[in-house]
Amino acid sequence: MKKEQYTYLLARLPIGMSFFGHGLARLPKLSAFVDHMAKPFEKSILPMALVMPFGYVLPFLELLTGILLLLGLFTRFATILGVLIMLALIFGSSMIEQWENVFTQIIYGAYLALLFYFADYNIFAIDKLISKN
Repeated sequence: MKKEQYTYLLARLPIGMSFFGHGLARLPKLSAFVDHMAKPFEKSILPMALVMPFGYVLPFLELLTGILLLLGLFTRFATILGVLIMLALIFGSSMIEQWENVFTQIIYGAYLALLFYFADYNIFAIDKLISKN
């Protein structure tokens, strides 16, 4: 095995765990999470009719992205989904001028883009088992 293949695994697992942890921690307290997340948007131009549903869907998307990345299942799809989540979060954070969050979300997006780009090294994954059959 090449060191690049191990490196890919070592890069995929932490971000997968981060998404998984975000989703899993928020699900048991979903309503409280949504209320807390929506509060800063009360004075923004974004309507609550968009903010609230997004808040309810976000933890499920994070959990799904995390599971897929941890397993190495549909990895390219998971990285694209992760980037789409980050784009939505960047837009929302920009609307309430939380620039420190935007910076972190950009880092996540770049990290996911690199995982997408180097996905050919993703051999320690269910994707590889599926492609052999």
